Order: sequence, then C-alpha cells, then structure tokens
Amino acid sequence: MPKFKLFANKKGIADQKKNNQFVKFARQIYVEAKKGGPDPNANLKLKAIIANARAINMPMDNIERAIKKATDAGNADNYEEIRYEGYGPGGVAIIVECLSDNRNRTAADVRAIFNKRGGNLGETGSVSFMFDHKGVIVIDREEFDVDEDTIMMQALEAGAEDIVVEEDSYQVLTHPYELDSVKSGLEAEGYHFANASLQWIPQNTVKITGEDAANVLKMMDAFEENDDVQNVYANFEIDDEEMEMLNK
Repeated sequence: MPKFKLFANKKGIADQKKNNQFVKFARQIYVEAKKGGPDPNANLKLKAIIANARAINMPMDNIERAIKKATDAGNADNYEEIRYEGYGPGGVAIIVECLSDNRNRTAADVRAIFNKRGGNLGETGSVSFMFDHKGVIVIDREEFDVDEDTIMMQALEAGAEDIVVEEDSYQVLTHPYELDSVKSGLEAEGYHFANASLQWIPQNTVKITGEDAANVLKMMDAFEENDDVQNVYANFEIDDEEMEMLNK
C-alpha cells in the first residue's frame, strides 16, 4: 500500500490555516446537526465531526454556535456535498470535496484553482478510480506507548482492514461502512484519535519534482484556503531532498 499523508493533520499548521479549518468544521457540524439532529449522542456522524474538531483544539463555543445555528428554524442556509475531480501538474490526480451553498460559485473557484497552476478540472469519476474510499482512524504515536504488533492485533480484532505505520502516527484503515464500529472497538481499548473520517486513499503515487512540485503544493494551499473546500486528496509524492529545495 502506498504511503500517504492527510493534509489536515500536518504539524506546525499556521494560525490562519487553523482558522480555515475551524470554518470548515463549523460548516460540517452545521450540516450534520441539521440533517441528523443536534444531539451528538444520538447522531454518531455529528459526534465524530466534533471529536475531529476538538482534536485540532476548535473551541467549544464555535461548535455550540454551529449546532445552535442548525436548530434555528429561521436559518435557511442550505449546503450540498459536491465532489470535483481533475489533474494537476505532472499528471497528479486530485479529488476535491466541497460543501457549498452556491454550486456555480464553487465550481468556478475550483476550476480557477486548477487552471492557475497548470491543471485541469475533469468529469466526476475521471480520477476517483485511482483511489480507494476508506475509513481512516489516526492515532498519535506520542500519546500511546504501544508496539506495532499489539495495535495491529487490536485493530484487526475491531474489524479494521489494515494499518499503515507512519513515523508519528498509526493510521487504521477500514471499509467505509465499518468506520464507526472499528472506532468504537478501539475506543473500548482506551484509544482516542487525532482524526477519524472517510478518506480517498491513492492506490499508487506519482513522483513530482521542480516546477510541477511547486505548482502542486501551491494548488493544495489554494484549495485549503477556500471555505467551500472541505478535503483535498492527491496521489503525488515529493522526496525529502526535493521538499527541502522547495522550502528554501
């Protein structure tokens, strides 16, 4: 299985990027509370989103404000889930998940980001076949003193499909429909999570360098800065030496 990183979990995130994440989580909380009810104990999807928001230290005031907004009968905000797919420089495949209250605006924004950095927006399904849709549970290795064999056994017993070992985290992979049950099983073992959500995992990666790498990274930043964009997934790989050159 190829190595992958979750953009939302990068360490050292700037304050502005964290504020952008708060805005995105507030929108997710609003949508799920409106759809499935405002009580996290009765709405497991809402509970999971709140847990992910709290993992990046989103204030409870922000969370409660989003839930209150969803229960306000006079509030007419209506968001729809939209997925865009396309290619970036170097043949990089990209999936962009959005929550939008204006489909035309969001489509224009996403297309502009692709075009500005030498990419192109494709049709739905044009790149998603290169990814697997999985539940991903991220466990911070610094918080839990457990060896790889133990956590692998616990994850598989809880119903997980696989586990990816990273330097700073264990990433437990599940079937999309099994995410909640695996999460509950690991919680029963005493774990809590840096993130637990559905992700698009690339089946293979494309190595990029030079101008292609620089433009792809700028494209990822532009998507992250857009309020309508909730998640971005891509199949590129940049080696450490190349990344150091780009950061100079």
